[in-house]
Amino acid sequence: MDFDPVLLARLQFAFTIIFHIIFPTFTIGLSAYIATLGALWLRTGQDRYRFLMQFWVKIFAVSFAMGVVSGIVLSYQIGTNWSRFSVVAGNVLGPLLGYEVLAAFFLEATFLGILLFGINRVPRWLYVVSAAVVAVGTTISAFWILAANSWMQTPAGFEMRDGVAFPTDWFAVVFNPSFPYRFAHMLNAAYLTTGFVVLAVGARFLATGRHIAEGRTMLRMAIGLTAVLAPLQLIIGDQHGLNTLKHQPIKIAAMEAHWDGALPADFEIFAWPDEHDGFNRYSVSIPKAGSLVLTHRMNGLIPGLLSVPEKDRPPVKVVFFSFRIMLAMGFFMIAAALLGAFFWWRGTLFETTWYLRAMAQTWWVGFVAVIAGWVTTESGRQPWIIYNILRTADANSPVPGATVAGTLALFIVAYGIVFSFGIYYINRLINKGPDGPDSGGSGAHFSGNPMSAARDGTAG
Repeated sequence: MDFDPVLLARLQFAFTIIFHIIFPTFTIGLSAYIATLGALWLRTGQDRYRFLMQFWVKIFAVSFAMGVVSGIVLSYQIGTNWSRFSVVAGNVLGPLLGYEVLAAFFLEATFLGILLFGINRVPRWLYVVSAAVVAVGTTISAFWILAANSWMQTPAGFEMRDGVAFPTDWFAVVFNPSFPYRFAHMLNAAYLTTGFVVLAVGARFLATGRHIAEGRTMLRMAIGLTAVLAPLQLIIGDQHGLNTLKHQPIKIAAMEAHWDGALPADFEIFAWPDEHDGFNRYSVSIPKAGSLVLTHRMNGLIPGLLSVPEKDRPPVKVVFFSFRIMLAMGFFMIAAALLGAFFWWRGTLFETTWYLRAMAQTWWVGFVAVIAGWVTTESGRQPWIIYNILRTADANSPVPGATVAGTLALFIVAYGIVFSFGIYYINRLINKGPDGPDSGGSGAHFSGNPMSAARDGTAG
């Protein structure tokens, strides 16, 4: 059997990054939420904020651990499967990834120890400050990772010498043309994702009549956040799209399945892009709506896929459908958040049972949107691993395809086992709920240690 090492290396990286991105996305938003709860507890002295803070710290600890484990695998894959990429881009990307470890990960790990073990051992203000520092650390981590990835999308501030990139302007490298838009888009997505997890958990508690005070607090805070950030994400996404049109027009053409650049772009609600013949089958579209969104003119023109050779086009079907999945999740979040805000304004939020039951099942929508967004942006960059600099086919290691296939199979098995247990444990923590007056415990036994939580019955 013939194994394509480039395709298998891409599949392996795609598989592991999809698993990994779930956890940083969640912990970025959750750390900010925990810090907010801590600030409210410090200011008001109300125990419900402490109970909620301790509850979410347990979940954060498990998620953070799984994010670290899955992230280590990614760095090894760059060395084993993409050594030629490392040679070309190492002078630029190596320091950026090193800054992420030095400036963010060490900061998070240091103060995470206080957050996990210090609830009854340090002053309240120091405990809350530790939560805030962890939140800042996760944001710094996102900053450097997005800077590195954005440079691959819109490289700047470098020069090529004998096929190797050397930085000439670090400010231009970090703040490359797509970075501000992509960083804002991803950070907002992380907060939205966490907001919907908190919304789902609060709705679950209220729908089942448990942890009423904490459930109401979670619901109010989540709706207050998502009702602002969900519409804001649409605006940020529009600006991000315009930036992408300027610097990566063929990616936009693939997202819209737009073939002929001499014609205004329709917005394809549904279509089956025919990449061989260069047109859309079974098209259901809004005429000229794509041009209106992208150029703000009904008859505006954008480059079409046919303007470049087939070898320079991304996989259109993958980009087209992943972009629509992201859009669908985004519009759902906007509708759900604004509807919740309407019920809150009417004073019927906690009594609208059908809404609570529906929202209790929506914890996953943010994760799907984030994964679909990353599939869109990474697949849309193809066939380039560094846009217009290095092709993906020229970036892999001289490793036999059968070897990559074997490690991919091992990753699938290992991730399936480890992460199944992790998700199962998180779900058990959520089912147990926060310690408090209506949970059968005072909450005094929890020291912030997740192992202690398991011994005390938190996982039961």
